[in-house]
Amino acid sequence: MIEHSQDKLLFTPGPLTTSPSVKQAMLHDAGSWHFEFAQVVKTIREGLLRVAGVGEDYAAVLLQGSGTYGVEAVLGSAIPAQGKALIVVNGAYGERMAKTAAVLQIPHEVFRCAESATPDPAALDSILRANPALTHVAMVHCETTTGILNPIEPIGRLVAEHHRVFIVDAMSSFGAVPIDARGLPVDFLISSANKGLEGVPGFCFVIAPRHRLLECEGRARSLSLDLFAQWQGFEKNGQFRFTPPTHALLAFAQALREFEAEGGVPARGARYAANHATLLKAMGELGFKPFLPAACQSYIITAFGYPVAPSFHFPDFYRQLSDRGMIIYPGKLTQLDTFRIGTIGRLFPEDLVRLAHAVEDSLQAMGCPVPVTPGVTG
Repeated sequence: MIEHSQDKLLFTPGPLTTSPSVKQAMLHDAGSWHFEFAQVVKTIREGLLRVAGVGEDYAAVLLQGSGTYGVEAVLGSAIPAQGKALIVVNGAYGERMAKTAAVLQIPHEVFRCAESATPDPAALDSILRANPALTHVAMVHCETTTGILNPIEPIGRLVAEHHRVFIVDAMSSFGAVPIDARGLPVDFLISSANKGLEGVPGFCFVIAPRHRLLECEGRARSLSLDLFAQWQGFEKNGQFRFTPPTHALLAFAQALREFEAEGGVPARGARYAANHATLLKAMGELGFKPFLPAACQSYIITAFGYPVAPSFHFPDFYRQLSDRGMIIYPGKLTQLDTFRIGTIGRLFPEDLVRLAHAVEDSLQAMGCPVPVTPGVTG
């Protein structure tokens, strides 16, 4: 039986609502060098490879910090001094990749698309043909600025055909959306504990073929975010090089057990898809339409435009929902006012029905008409 949380529900892209048993797992202290804790870390690393559908020729490297730390570790360790990255951008997290490359002084180009459009593989093919100096291609799978799901399958095959290295930020999609890490192929897949696997914040991880990790030796632009050195530490003694987030790891071990008990990616993805379908139906009845067309909308998170009403102010709306036990996310679009509703985490369709009722009640309390006239037409 899957348990519900008693906290406010988080309709966000992460941190997420977690199960009571995941929270309970953190109520223990663990010695970071103790053999029992080392076994927990080993189990987690092996479990992540199972989720990715890869074997012993791959490795899972855990890193302290949020998903952004993992992205920086990969960019800073995988791209050699003479390399050059092409960063595909159609949202805030792709832009963050580009900013990271700039701060690290990594030569790079940016292939920007509209926030409502997925990158065109044909255009990418032309760029790679015209620029032999480009050695790596980096992109976000699910860009949670809007909830768009980018086509990593055709792009991954294209990158492989051009013999370039493919880096994928699968932060919100890993564990929630099927990803054939070997078949694409993805050379470096980056995700975080507090997303589709429903753990808590504290660490991120990188899954990569061992030969790609070997290529990272001597390339790192950081001591603590040296991906090769971190991997070698695990290979040597199963330990983190620096103090690990012990409680977050204990929680994640429990989260992995619950993930497998639920039925893995197919079952979890089906639950999230049901959440999303319920959200669209319920919000549609209130007059809201999603920002994105259905063809590229993920079931991870959805952006909605503000109601066209003088009395609508997002901070008030947010507070009204919070008072009703519901936490949503502000928008990140550069040209339109939106808010975002996530449908991942320990949430179920009935929770999305409750949220829609809370949205209706909140709008009425604010003096906004219901149904609303949506600010975005999709």
